[in-house]
Amino acid sequence: MLRWVTLPSARRGGQVDGDPPRASSPPAPAKRHRSIELRRFAGPSAHVGALDGLRVAHLTDLHVGRVTPLAVQRDAVALTNAQRPDLVALTGDFVCHSQQHLDELTEVVRGFQAPVVGVLGNHDHWSGAKEVRRALARAGALVLDNRHTTLELRGQRLQVVGLDDAYTGHARLDEAVKGLRRDTPTLGLSHIGEEAEGLWAHGVPLVLSGHTHAGQVTLARLHELAIGRLAGHRYVHGLYGRRSGSGAVYVGAGIGASVMPIRLGERGRREVTLFELGARPGSLPEHHDEQPPLPGRKRRAPAARPRAPRGEAKKGARGRPR
Repeated sequence: MLRWVTLPSARRGGQVDGDPPRASSPPAPAKRHRSIELRRFAGPSAHVGALDGLRVAHLTDLHVGRVTPLAVQRDAVALTNAQRPDLVALTGDFVCHSQQHLDELTEVVRGFQAPVVGVLGNHDHWSGAKEVRRALARAGALVLDNRHTTLELRGQRLQVVGLDDAYTGHARLDEAVKGLRRDTPTLGLSHIGEEAEGLWAHGVPLVLSGHTHAGQVTLARLHELAIGRLAGHRYVHGLYGRRSGSGAVYVGAGIGASVMPIRLGERGRREVTLFELGARPGSLPEHHDEQPPLPGRKRRAPAARPRAPRGEAKKGARGRPR
């Protein structure tokens, strides 16, 4: 468990703790930025009155590597910075099959002009979690491996709890929530959306996640067939649950890809998502309404994949993040 953190990235253009509070500026209108959608949502009811317009930008599945052009990653950073978020939340799968592009990952994450916090995904563990953590630490990002921390953003406290990747069997809910305060506004991060259900039980009203890429092909609801019925996910893309009830989870469509970069259908487009924490649900135009979960099925623990060969480049992997 961490208590108070000032992230190094906050000094690259965002507000640093101790600065006078600034009024939250309106984000740019929702639009496409080349091939990237900008989507916007209010936060949970539990944050109303406790937070005053804290803006969190959520990106997931960057997959920096040979499949997705680096220009796409840079576009995502530029679009995010244009919205002037108070915090950037990244929910795993930073790399794509190897450690050969860790320098590029550091460059991309360092480009955000706000504090960055994140969790790892299955590709990060398959490729070498230790090296990915180091690359993120060099960029000034804080990785939450089954732990939580309290950030101060524009004079407001936000508790962030992060679960390590459940797909590879590294999530430890009991460790992550140990000492979690119920009297502090809280945001949850998990690469796998289904893990949100455990966090809801501990008073976390909103969880951000990824992993599914929204199926990438969403024409004729093919994403719900492939990712929901066949892969067994209850949460495929977008906002599920109840922000005014037991809890909600948002599954991002992601930025990168690990196999094919094809994106077809409105829901399958790459996206940056903004959450206005402190805004009441329904108080601002949103991309879509809250959705009920899909039936899904009980997931089996997958077999562990081998790590990327040590002979592959581990550029600049120096130092160990705290």
